Amino acid sequence: MQKPNYQGGGIVNLMSSIIRARGGRPDDPALDRLPTDDLAHATNLILLVIDGLGADWLARHSPNGILNRACQGAITSVFPSTTAAAITTYLTGDAPLQHGLTGWHTYLRELGCVMTVLPGKPRYGGVSYRQAGIDPVKLFGHASVFDRIQTRSVIVSPHFIARSDFNLAHKGRAEIVAYDGLRDLFRQTLRVLRPHRRWRRPSQPVPSYLYLYWPVLDTIGHEQGMDSAAAVAHLAEIEQAVADFQAAASGTDTLLLVSADHGQIDTTPQDNIDLADHPELADCLLLPLCGEPRAAFCYVRADRARMFEDYCQQVLKDRIDLVRSRQLVEDGLFGFGTPHPRFMDRVGDYCLLPRGNRVIRDSLPSETPHPQIGVHGGLSEAELMVPLCVLAA
Repeated sequence: MQKPNYQGGGIVNLMSSIIRARGGRPDDPALDRLPTDDLAHATNLILLVIDGLGADWLARHSPNGILNRACQGAITSVFPSTTAAAITTYLTGDAPLQHGLTGWHTYLRELGCVMTVLPGKPRYGGVSYRQAGIDPVKLFGHASVFDRIQTRSVIVSPHFIARSDFNLAHKGRAEIVAYDGLRDLFRQTLRVLRPHRRWRRPSQPVPSYLYLYWPVLDTIGHEQGMDSAAAVAHLAEIEQAVADFQAAASGTDTLLLVSADHGQIDTTPQDNIDLADHPELADCLLLPLCGEPRAAFCYVRADRARMFEDYCQQVLKDRIDLVRSRQLVEDGLFGFGTPHPRFMDRVGDYCLLPRGNRVIRDSLPSETPHPQIGVHGGLSEAELMVPLCVLAA
């Protein structure tokens, strides 16, 4: 079992390097293996985050591809190793302890419900933050990474989420450019790098930082598995698109960094622990399971705490590790520094960490069961380690 590295070997540190390279002052150490000067000298600095791209998976399925050849090693994601926590780190530069988003399902005490924090809707259904009259900028209270740097910044995002409440709450001063499809992602990026100009180009290039996000590999992994033919074929499509972009961007003095928010592991139906099959355990809980199926945060009734512990340690002892959430905080799993003022509200009393490839799930009466093959959120190497690839154009 791995632990996130927040002291020079993780995505938090990658963001510190980028912030410093673009004239800002990061709060965390820079990434050990990526000298900040190398980033600062590039006119255009691009970070492409490929959702679901694990370092080991990349090495196994495309050892001679453009990304693995450009890979400078593996770095860690955050805990939980999931999009809600890691993408917020990419957009703020903060570890989960500071930004306070701890999974797809996060209990927001100030709203009185469990939220799907990226779509911005209550878990039981309903309208998004702004439609409910909630200002997500005030709700999250995050300082955007784009407000922490001194250069022009651009977010290149899928059209369906480009102007979501979550993106708008984290854009800061950045421009948003929407795209449709893999080819258009790089087409729109090239338009930023090579804008049409009527007038003579300035003698001094203007430094910029571009953040690109590609979600489809993660979706394929969830639906068909990361070892599926579809996932491997899509990796080939991504690598070809990256190679074409590198050639097309030649001469723009661009440095392209490619990493990910997390990797994935594949599961089978036998790996699923359904809370409905454990009514004694479910009866101990005040709220539905929060966080992720690979790292489930439990809010336990005060008079059932001993019963909850005994059940986990006896009935589920071979399938789940039970850890107090406060212990995870003390051990630095979520990062270091000053915690988000509502952080402990968002991790409950205990965390259930399923062993092996197992997951633990529950469902609300309003929810249709949505089985997934590829999953993430835990502390396995496959989930936690992501590649760091560096390509020049």
